[in-house]
Amino acid sequence: MKLRGIEFGNILGASGVQGFFGEGYWFHQLSEMLGMDFTGMTFVSKTATLWAREGNMPLTEKYTPREYFPDCVKVKIWRGLMLNSVGLSNPGLKALLKTGQWQQRKEPFWISIMSAAETRWQRMQEFIKIVDIIGNSKDSFSTPFGLQINLSCPNTGHDPKNMISESADVLDLAGGLEIPLMLKYSIATAPIKTIMELERHPDCDAICVSNTLPFGWEKLDWQKVWGSKTSPLEKFEYGKGGLSGSVLRPLVCQWIREIREAGFTKPINGGGGILSAKDVKLYHQAGASSVFLGSAAALRPLNVNSIIDQANNLNWE
Repeated sequence: MKLRGIEFGNILGASGVQGFFGEGYWFHQLSEMLGMDFTGMTFVSKTATLWAREGNMPLTEKYTPREYFPDCVKVKIWRGLMLNSVGLSNPGLKALLKTGQWQQRKEPFWISIMSAAETRWQRMQEFIKIVDIIGNSKDSFSTPFGLQINLSCPNTGHDPKNMISESADVLDLAGGLEIPLMLKYSIATAPIKTIMELERHPDCDAICVSNTLPFGWEKLDWQKVWGSKTSPLEKFEYGKGGLSGSVLRPLVCQWIREIREAGFTKPINGGGGILSAKDVKLYHQAGASSVFLGSAAALRPLNVNSIIDQANNLNWE
């Protein structure tokens, strides 16, 4: 997937699948001993906000999870499902840039950012500051990078539907950076008619679908999918959790087919429920321009290599 002349490859990591800087997680070390390798996949950072945000996942001084098994993440490994209410735990954009680790990367990658402010005006003010911070540091980077703008996290405590309508405004603000811009959505809160409006926006280089599905989303039978209509993460402050894993794949592929049929021609980075190489082909057939790898890194780590290989062996449009 080439955007603004920069080659980002056929497969990206889901935001945060390798942490803030590509360090990964403790269970990746075990999987790597068995041969798991992220080589061939483009790095996408864990989502950062303008200001430090405690969220629901305590972090170490190096901004890695403090707990091996955070209580804000639930897994049904045999069903291929994960539910999380991390709540965008992060030290803030300036702190992450201060480490210099993004600036030292040698291959094109993506920085994922989001505003978690309460009102539209506050979010626009935060995006103005985010764009200013990135613009001032852009020349210190050793390689080209893009900005993945998250407009869909279900664990921020407010309705992401309000943020979808702000897409054009955010693009107007970030367009001055003159770097690739990718907006990230959840199919649960991104009506195709609304996203179609981005077809005409000059600064929308690509979109990414899908972020997790908010627990309780009316189009899923949660008793059947999760085994309960009550989220095990309801105690947390920021939402009831977002679902990732096998259930998403047919839903996201159908969403991609429908928006392609509606005439959307811009690149689509598709993902959700990609747990094996054959799942990559389904996204290819649906009309995605590339894919991203997320929950497979935890649920099916021994399939990671074949997933990456399959993506890199297909011809994408």
